[in-house]
Amino acid sequence: MSRETMGWLNANTLVGVTTERGTAWHYRAEYQGTESNHYPRAVPIEDVRRRLFHWQAIEGDVMSSVMLPDGLGVITDPMRKAVVRPDTGTILGVFRKRYVIHQYDKWLLETVAELLDDDLSIGSAGLLRGGAVAWVSVEVPETITTPEGVAYRPHLLAAASHDGSTATSYHRCIQLVVCDNTMSAALRESEGHGQNVRVRHSSRSLERLIEAREALGIVHTIADEFAAEVAELTSVNVSEGDWARFLDSLVPLPAERGRARHNAEAKRETLQRIYRDDDRAAPWQGTAFGVLQTVNTMVHHETTVRGATRAQRNMERAVSGEIDRLDRDTLDRLNAVLV
Repeated sequence: MSRETMGWLNANTLVGVTTERGTAWHYRAEYQGTESNHYPRAVPIEDVRRRLFHWQAIEGDVMSSVMLPDGLGVITDPMRKAVVRPDTGTILGVFRKRYVIHQYDKWLLETVAELLDDDLSIGSAGLLRGGAVAWVSVEVPETITTPEGVAYRPHLLAAASHDGSTATSYHRCIQLVVCDNTMSAALRESEGHGQNVRVRHSSRSLERLIEAREALGIVHTIADEFAAEVAELTSVNVSEGDWARFLDSLVPLPAERGRARHNAEAKRETLQRIYRDDDRAAPWQGTAFGVLQTVNTMVHHETTVRGATRAQRNMERAVSGEIDRLDRDTLDRLNAVLV
């Protein structure tokens, strides 16, 4: 990871409640400047606005300089527009004219502000891709630990983008403290269940904003629901034979020697190590939760990341709902071998 990326993470992410979860993995004192990006308690909403969302995206023309038969010319596309970050002059995305900008201050801060009270506060906020993607996480103030020893923090992840990479979304998530992983808050719910809300950048955006605000109240129900999920999953026994069949389903081993077999063997070895020896999964070895946590941990911390930092990729997976799909696919595969 480059020094520029480390500098960006320390300047453009705000991490709260560090008395509960400690400093983020990217914390470097030399990048903090005059104001730390870590907060012992909640991140003040005023600081998010001042330090991250102090700018408004603006629209610009889409033009191209080309060499025409009679010399250099400029062609403007009347059907498209650019979304620009004015304080840096960066073009964040190019869209059709009907695309509606969702300003971070309005769609993330104003929306979640109605939730903030003694029981809920901003746990983290940040910008990625030069400001093209943003998030705000609303969390409960204290870490919760289940009788099975799973320490977690329920939160609602509000995210938006100016590059078209994701719709504006309000998403239930669980943060596991032992490994800093994001996990689905509703492991056995199908997509589209209504627990998460996505709003497209269209002329009808404001109509969906009302729906999104109503749905935000679900953050209060996450803790008990996830605790029940953990209790059920830790009660499901997974034998050595079940685990072997699960590995064969998840990572089939090609018969012929070569790169494909080598990669499969390496992935299986990683999964075996996490499942049996890693504190992020091994305490629940022999249960469905142990299998789920093994796959989730591997994807968060062990798989190769290209074209982004690991922190960026993990956040994007949470925002897009990819983590929900990963967790459900893991349980579906496991249930298939347990039948």
